[in-house]
Amino acid sequence: MSLRYLTLLGSTGSIGANTLDVVSRHPNRFAIHALTAQSRWQVLAEQCVKFQPMHAVLGDAAHVAPLQEFLRRHGCATQVHTGVDALCAVAGDPVADTVVAGIVGAAGLLPTLTAAATGKRVLLANKEVLVCAGGLFMRTAREAGAVILPLDSEHNAIFQCLPSSSQAPLRIAGAGVTRIVITASGGPFLKTPIEALDAVTPEQAVKHPNWQMGKKISIDSATMM
Repeated sequence: MSLRYLTLLGSTGSIGANTLDVVSRHPNRFAIHALTAQSRWQVLAEQCVKFQPMHAVLGDAAHVAPLQEFLRRHGCATQVHTGVDALCAVAGDPVADTVVAGIVGAAGLLPTLTAAATGKRVLLANKEVLVCAGGLFMRTAREAGAVILPLDSEHNAIFQCLPSSSQAPLRIAGAGVTRIVITASGGPFLKTPIEALDAVTPEQAVKHPNWQMGKKISIDSATMM
């Protein structure tokens, strides 16, 4: 089995941490080519020392110097970059055959689109890419011969439930599936009467009954955004 080289967009979040856990358990199957983060440079620094990627991209330029100094002191040769152009560059780098798209929000659109445009195997955990530009993204992937695999839990569960003939990316319609309906979990307001929703508070909205997702994602979930 050949070694897969991964670029991990958003390595310091839960998707990134779990991906790196898988990589660490299967060193004969996966290697890290590039890691990216927005501002959590200390976490990124530790990841770089452990996985020795060729590149690291930090969104917040203010933390580039301390990250470089940390890596220098630990004898890590990872090259540090910053900015959207650098994100797109590592996403399209021909050395990596697989890109894990774990950046939260629309910020992940451009590098993930770049990965698709360069024919990568894209493990997609970013819903917003499809919400913001689903048609463009899927058309780009189709034209470039990219492989799109759903990494996020709900999408991956649906993917596994589909007929086996649809497991090849972009062939769902050919398996006789014309529409997929996903219901919402309801979050903290599952049993709240509609007429009472005008009076709910942000404090109530962030109290998801099942998950600790941070304030932004909890509010997005509770408001159905």
